[in-house]
Amino acid sequence: MEARLLQSSSSCFSSSGSINRHLFSSISPSRNPLSVSFPQKTITTRALSMSTKDDNTESLSYKGSGVDIDAGTELVRRIAKMAPGIGGFGGLFPLGDSFLVAGTDGVGTKLKLAFETGIHHTIGIDLVAMSVNDIVTSGAKPLFFLDYFATSRLDVDLAEKVIKGIVDGCGQSDCALLGGETAEMPDFYAEGEYDLSGFAVGIVKKDSVINGKNIVAGDVLIGLPSSGVHSNGFSLVRKVVARSGLSLKDELPGGSTTLGEALMAPTTIYVKQVLDIISRGGVKGIAHITGGGFTDNIPRVFPDGLGAVIHTDAWELPPLFKWIQQSGRIEDSEMRRTFNLGIGMVLVVSPEAASRILGEAKSGDYVAYRIGEVINGEGVTYY
Repeated sequence: MEARLLQSSSSCFSSSGSINRHLFSSISPSRNPLSVSFPQKTITTRALSMSTKDDNTESLSYKGSGVDIDAGTELVRRIAKMAPGIGGFGGLFPLGDSFLVAGTDGVGTKLKLAFETGIHHTIGIDLVAMSVNDIVTSGAKPLFFLDYFATSRLDVDLAEKVIKGIVDGCGQSDCALLGGETAEMPDFYAEGEYDLSGFAVGIVKKDSVINGKNIVAGDVLIGLPSSGVHSNGFSLVRKVVARSGLSLKDELPGGSTTLGEALMAPTTIYVKQVLDIISRGGVKGIAHITGGGFTDNIPRVFPDGLGAVIHTDAWELPPLFKWIQQSGRIEDSEMRRTFNLGIGMVLVVSPEAASRILGEAKSGDYVAYRIGEVINGEGVTYY
């Protein structure tokens, strides 16, 4: 194994079926990471068909593809008994008048498509995005990132492409690539394959932490668009591709790129946009829409007794998700609990902040949608 460590400086810029399990601390003055967690909520849904189900064709599911979200949630529950407070998007550690916020993730079986397509230069962006998007949900500015690259036989040219993507991702999130680890492990991975994981640390003032505590019924849900599937749900995506009979080189039905290019689009990094929106006030909670989709991730930021209504006609379902659902005959509830459906980050904001954000979006500063509201109740309801 070879460690790659750099001195940090201001000029040094550079998922999957995973379950986040971080300590969330916002009250302890001690240096021990005491915490407040976001519990999972009972989910209720109202049917809104986005599919044309063929009764003679089996509906594909995430669990049937090998990823059991419920098992992951059960593991988090058990870990929480040993480390109380597990459950936030990022772990918070007190440091003076601030919190260090840490996150870790990988890119899951999206790597399988990288191997098949030969697209390696953007997978590093995905790696950075999965961690920095998690820690920005607390209002933290990313400070630095570290990576872990493991392979059976080191292909220097291929590894350089991957690391170049990591450098690009760090540049997009305005953080330093502090270092990493290269592990060469003969016979452990198939020839030409590798695995990745990443670790990000950021900082936020204690009096500026976004923790959802002040969310009330009537607050507004603002959705920021995704670039595609991002880095979750690819075990199910690969099953859909296999069933469809399409090649990754074929054109995406209804799209303007090949299927492979659409699926490999790098995960959007929301850091700069979200921090800018936070700086102008009114943001009470933020959910990164990864594994678990809308159904599991949005309730994580709510206080007990609150839920959400999602208006499914508030944005257009991108062609890629339409194709995935139709080709896999996937139920609406499964789509909503697996994929981001075109919305990669959800901000819970005051009505006044919502008017400001949507006004800026209307003027062309960025794209944002009013996708729902906070209500009294539990879980997520779809209309």
